[in-house]
Amino acid sequence: MARTLTAIDVNYRPSVGIMLLNGRGEVLVARRIDVPDAWQMPQGGIDQGESPREAALRELREEIGTDKAEIVGESATWLRYDLPEPLLKNTWDKPWRGQRQKWFVMHFTGTDSDINLQTQNPEFSAWKWVPADDLPHLIVSFKRQVYLDLLAEFPEIGKPLDKRLSELLDDPIIRIVMAADRVDERELYELLRRVSEKLGHKSS
Repeated sequence: MARTLTAIDVNYRPSVGIMLLNGRGEVLVARRIDVPDAWQMPQGGIDQGESPREAALRELREEIGTDKAEIVGESATWLRYDLPEPLLKNTWDKPWRGQRQKWFVMHFTGTDSDINLQTQNPEFSAWKWVPADDLPHLIVSFKRQVYLDLLAEFPEIGKPLDKRLSELLDDPIIRIVMAADRVDERELYELLRRVSEKLGHKSS
């Protein structure tokens, strides 16, 4: 069932955000042209008649020059932030208070050479891959809670493979299943590695 917009929601511009992961589980961030030293994940508004998923892939093309990505996760709810008062007048042509965003976690299927910030309307001057834990420290303060909420919803993002394996081995049920199926730790690690590659969390 579609969620009914509240009176508060209609004051926030509908938009999307993209957490793009490389094979090492790192996240792409880019530095805005219009704000010095402001790094963020790709994001943008949803056009009329466009679905959030369509908007997310379009924003990738428009902002980093490629949409070579596979969607592997979607935020359960719309995440919202308020724009500071000094920025409101010159940002949008409607009296929005901020943005409500549907976030998508994507596995990057291209190579670094596919990323090109020199798009038709460039928004970024540089880009890099960073550990997921660095995101709250890089983003501007008024968007920080959105990033924290996103990381809380997807806690496995960026977690090292050996740490996830250690957590599995601490589970007594996993140990019982391993014994019953005669699976040793090396085989479990290999299985976890293959799953991680598929989800964009390949161990470095």
